[in-house]
Amino acid sequence: MTGTNRFPSIAATMLCAQLAAPLVAHAQTTQPPPDVSLFTWNDAWLGAAFVGGTIALRRLDEHYARRLQDKYTQQNRILQGIATTVRTIAEPGAMVIGASLYIGGRVSKNRDMADLGLHGSEAVAVGGGVSLVLKDAFGRARPFVHPPTDSTGFDANNWQFGRGLRQGGDYQSFPSGHSVAAFAAAAAVTAETSRWWPQWKWLIGSAMYGGAGLVGVSRMYNNRHWASDVMMGAMIGTFAGNKVVRYHHRVNPGNKFDKWLLGGSLQPANGGGFTFSPSIFPAPR
Repeated sequence: MTGTNRFPSIAATMLCAQLAAPLVAHAQTTQPPPDVSLFTWNDAWLGAAFVGGTIALRRLDEHYARRLQDKYTQQNRILQGIATTVRTIAEPGAMVIGASLYIGGRVSKNRDMADLGLHGSEAVAVGGGVSLVLKDAFGRARPFVHPPTDSTGFDANNWQFGRGLRQGGDYQSFPSGHSVAAFAAAAAVTAETSRWWPQWKWLIGSAMYGGAGLVGVSRMYNNRHWASDVMMGAMIGTFAGNKVVRYHHRVNPGNKFDKWLLGGSLQPANGGGFTFSPSIFPAPR
């Protein structure tokens, strides 16, 4: 009797397991993503280092301005050429390159290329917005506004709250917008490519951040910014690039912004140019 009852029990157990399997699979696939915060303690340490560097350089602003505006340094054609080139690459080059990568990726159906162009451009835009607010608020005079004379030197202490908004570009020195754009692009590219080629992370990062540093120095060489302006611009740009990539790939992957811009269809139009059809669904890989 015991033996005859065993088989129905086993069959019932197997039937329950089969019925429960789809429910378990559904529960596993609908688990909420891990709670990943946008900011970390490492960000706090990095921010503190940047702020400390800005304060330290603040004492050396006039020193570096005098050194870089020396007539022999200014007459160096190689330095002049480098300054012009890297400045143009940062602005408007960062946005032009980002848009080109995005369009090229959409046309060629290369999602990674489009992703890089989109998030790089977004990082530059976010950093630029923060930079503009600070420029207007701090109202710091650029180095060329009050050039040194025989009796006076540079005046790096010329600040006035809100003057950047009232009087425009000559009083929008802090922070350096070109440095923001350059470091935002560098941070975004480094963060994105490190997901694809982690073994090349340090090489790509060194090249990108090194180029961004040259942009900052070029702005000092052209007498448009103080050293502390560049340091604060580097901070804003670095945070913008890293946070944009972290948000889209770790904090909120598959967000509506990416679904719409990376999931749409960009195709050549019959009469020339391209047509874009947005989509609310992610593009297939």
